[in-house]
Amino acid sequence: MGNTLTCCVSPNASPKLGRRAGPAEPDYESEVYEAAAGDAVAVAPAPAAVEPTELDFGAGEGHHLQHISDREMPEDLALESNPSDHPRASTIFLSKSQTDVREKRKSNHLNHVSPGQLTKKYSSCSTIFLDDSTVSQPNLRTTIKCVTLAIYYHIKNRDANRSLDIFDERSHPLTREKVPEEYFKHDPEHKFIYRFVRTLFSAAQLTAECAIVTLVYLERLLTYAEIDICPTNWKRIVLGAILLASKVWDDQAVWNVDYCQILKDITVEDMNEMERHFLELLQFNINVPASVYAKYYFDLRSLADDNNLNFLFAPLSKERAQNLEAISRLCEDKYKDLCRVAVRRSFSADNFIGIQRSNAILS
Repeated sequence: MGNTLTCCVSPNASPKLGRRAGPAEPDYESEVYEAAAGDAVAVAPAPAAVEPTELDFGAGEGHHLQHISDREMPEDLALESNPSDHPRASTIFLSKSQTDVREKRKSNHLNHVSPGQLTKKYSSCSTIFLDDSTVSQPNLRTTIKCVTLAIYYHIKNRDANRSLDIFDERSHPLTREKVPEEYFKHDPEHKFIYRFVRTLFSAAQLTAECAIVTLVYLERLLTYAEIDICPTNWKRIVLGAILLASKVWDDQAVWNVDYCQILKDITVEDMNEMERHFLELLQFNINVPASVYAKYYFDLRSLADDNNLNFLFAPLSKERAQNLEAISRLCEDKYKDLCRVAVRRSFSADNFIGIQRSNAILS
């Protein structure tokens, strides 16, 4: 990852390219580069160094070294304030979208705008309506629409224009063509962000789960690095998040050289440098707990509901019910196996005495 002496230099070595062998790939560059954008940016100040906490190793019984997962985080990186780390913290994109949702509802109420014909389907005693998106298998098209809508609200309702040079498209352009200054003066519309992300996911054959992890890494970067996503940096930030999410989530990851074939004018060296800076700003924290992933999934569904992005509902048929039952049984069996393995691995000398069982003696 980020090593210019690895397969990133040799396009023919990529496994992704091998499995996509076939007719010549279309040119995605013209479709990727349709967006409007905005204001000048300033370099964010470097965060202050945090002194490590001193541990008391004094003599006496009961003193032990604290496990790394139990140690307190620094105040400026407290888990409770980072939605990408803590499942109870509210996601940033959902809170930023609420302002627009409230204004839209207030405007419709004052102008007596009718909500129109209800398109959402509701279940009844005789019919159950379900969509084809679940937390374990989200619908790709709808998930990308929701994730790009979340990015749109991040840009539109940003607090400032704090940025870093590595993400500034004026310093590191994604195309050799000269980008007009007007490009950076307006916020991109949702459809342009969707087209950019959809093109990358389609060309790299990424999954819907990867889109959710991309949003997690994006909000983690904004929190850790204390920057804003704005018209001048949104493409490179999104590209860096997709690049990292695809490597963490996908077993057969997309290599940097693959993106260089999608974005024709970007170099492998630039991709490696951006990836290295992204990881450093995340403090190499690429872990996404299952609870955090589930929180982002359901918050994205709430965002879709607030913005009338309806999921495709269909009546529950007998065949689909049997498939859902089989999937549920399979997941339950996997969970039981993982629990048994975890119990076996957690035995230690400290707890061994507590779990010993002796045969009962009847007299």
